[in-house]
Amino acid sequence: MKKIVCLLGTILVTITMATNANAHSIQKEELIFKTVENEFKRVTSSELTPAVVEQILKEYPTSKLAAVYKNEKGQFKLIMVLQSGTRRTVYIDQYGRWFKPKRK
Repeated sequence: MKKIVCLLGTILVTITMATNANAHSIQKEELIFKTVENEFKRVTSSELTPAVVEQILKEYPTSKLAAVYKNEKGQFKLIMVLQSGTRRTVYIDQYGRWFKPKRK
């Protein structure tokens, strides 16, 4: 009986993890594309809006913020240091919406 309960628990956890992974990848694909025209200038992390901070903590809970850049439109370019040590450049607007820059 214990083996059956453990097996069912393992199956349930596996299904839940697979479902969450699929939902996470779908959310990533629905990014907003915006044209980044203005040049980004380095600023301090204190200029980040609460919505941006919330999204950083949600999307990159184990990462560190290496650098923050901001343009005239209020868009942020963030350099994140992932737990593995690699760096990732991500873009987010002042309202906490992730986007990929579209170059002209």
